[in-house]
Amino acid sequence: MPLPADERRLARRLDVGRRVRAARLRANLSQGDLAQLAGLDIKTVNRIENGLTSPVLDHLLDIADALGVPPAVLMPGGPEPG
Repeated sequence: MPLPADERRLARRLDVGRRVRAARLRANLSQGDLAQLAGLDIKTVNRIENGLTSPVLDHLLDIADALGVPPAVLMPGGPEPG
């Protein structure tokens, strides 16, 4: 039986956050470093990494650019970071 929509969204947010964190750590960046490179607030990066918010597309693209990875790496179902 498929997960309810709320649980699917939470699982996806957590996966995106895990992928952002993994790529950030591979790039040897702090959350503050990533926030500065992506032009975001550190609170936004923290909330994305912890699955508390879904990044808007522009933020996700800025994060991917800052990390030097294709955006697909940060998306559920995409290739794993690294």
